[in-house]
Amino acid sequence: MEDRNEEGHDTNRNVNFSSTTVLNSNLSNNEKQYDPFVHRNLVHPNTFNGALMHVVKSSLGTGILAIPMAFKYSGLLVGAIGTILVGLLITHTVDLLVRISHKMCIATRVPSLGFSDTAEAVFKQGPKQFKPFATFARLFVDVGLSLSYFFNNAVYTVFMADSIQQIMDHIIGKDEVPRSFLILAITALLILFCQVRPLKFIVPFSVIANITMFLAFSITFCYMFKTIPDVPIEDRSLATGIGGIPKFLVTMIFAMEGIGTILPVENSLKKNEFIGCHGVLTISMSIIVLMFGTIGFFGYYALESAPKPASLTAYPQMNFGH
Repeated sequence: MEDRNEEGHDTNRNVNFSSTTVLNSNLSNNEKQYDPFVHRNLVHPNTFNGALMHVVKSSLGTGILAIPMAFKYSGLLVGAIGTILVGLLITHTVDLLVRISHKMCIATRVPSLGFSDTAEAVFKQGPKQFKPFATFARLFVDVGLSLSYFFNNAVYTVFMADSIQQIMDHIIGKDEVPRSFLILAITALLILFCQVRPLKFIVPFSVIANITMFLAFSITFCYMFKTIPDVPIEDRSLATGIGGIPKFLVTMIFAMEGIGTILPVENSLKKNEFIGCHGVLTISMSIIVLMFGTIGFFGYYALESAPKPASLTAYPQMNFGH
């Protein structure tokens, strides 16, 4: 007996196995006419610029401070080329995710799908032997994203607490404020902040965060360019052994990817503005790759031969009192 979905449409369609990313293009007439963006009744839709700010901020985190170390593993030339290749790879995979999500929205006739919803729909719409694994695919994605962002946020919380403690130690005295108290306070603020569900309302925070990051990088570049003339090019490797490539890739991918934020941001858009040559994804990833390549290249070149993972902490402390 043929499998049919809830609306009575035949789900036993021919599948093109020429590529794992090519889904069935022989959609019914009703499915071809369905436009998910027309049916997105968003109360607080996000804008193109707002989505751009969110995607840029999702990758410009503390991981970028480890990029000079990644360039040390690979060398200046290999690191510069590798940064571009990793950026292209991440852009391609994100583009695939968004396009497949759109296809599944058309196939299931719903206006938007999350990451786990998309995974479940792909299995349900795929070959018959894979359909029983649809629920497992959904659960696997949910658990994977939850664990990934739980540990990532734990790292970021500790990093923020350490940064704030350094400033407070300089102002009011060393060890006056325990780090555990700062971690607890930051966690409480983050929990409250996460109760704001519409992404449009937190665009100003992403804008402020991006501006702050760019200012920090500008200050860092000032220190770098003062140091570069004193560093002979012979002291820096253009390419290291093959053994450094895995370390470079692990560091770069960890710092650059933000796959969990992609579909929530895309689903907050009223128009199909996320993918394409002039879409949110292309522009944001161009900015991210440029920033990572620049901070990695000059960070490794300017610092000592064994730079600290957080390049911003490798410079002398500024005297705020003078």
